[in-house]
Amino acid sequence: MQRKKILLVDDEVDILEMVSYNLELEGYHVMTAESGDEALQLAAEWLPDLILLDVMMPGKDGIETCGELRNIPALADTLIVFLSARAEEFTQLAGFEAGANDYIVKVVKPKLLISKVNALMKLNNRFSGQSKLLQVGSLLIDRDNFRVNQGNQQIILPRKEFDLLCLLAGNTEKVFKREEILEKVWGSDVVVGERTIDVHVRRLREKLGVDTIRTLKGIGYQLMADATS
Repeated sequence: MQRKKILLVDDEVDILEMVSYNLELEGYHVMTAESGDEALQLAAEWLPDLILLDVMMPGKDGIETCGELRNIPALADTLIVFLSARAEEFTQLAGFEAGANDYIVKVVKPKLLISKVNALMKLNNRFSGQSKLLQVGSLLIDRDNFRVNQGNQQIILPRKEFDLLCLLAGNTEKVFKREEILEKVWGSDVVVGERTIDVHVRRLREKLGVDTIRTLKGIGYQLMADATS
């Protein structure tokens, strides 16, 4: 079986060595970059399954780098996770806005980091065995190729936005509770902030239309089939 590929981006050499060592012990193929520009070039050539990205780097910071990575079509299904010492909420929200799938505070212990990475990789294969095209109104979702078309327009979505859309589109008559969305999209082994769903829903609305997803306050979300026609 081909080893999963992880790109680790950090300007601190000791962090690169420590995290790389633990990931490689787990069986992952790891490459490293010490700047945003180096990460962009290497990611486009190597096409990793997961990118672990620091926020604070000289020159192009992690937030800007994440945004540019998300503009590379070949990386549409690549997981991007921030691994940073910056723990404040506004920085984490900025990371999600830039297209990150998750945010891990850098004080995490190696065993817990490996557990989170394994859980993310497992979730990344959630839709891999499904070959059906899913159509809701003008939306056509290709689960095999991680593509979304709205009419004649192709919409590029980060993996977690894609997974969230697939979940909601799978049953447009159902209101999905927040707890169920967290379980099915992020998994019970991955700890995410309470605002994570809100950020991803807001970004989907911006790309698909403001009336696409209905919010039931205090309950959850529902994809509106009529709004996608």
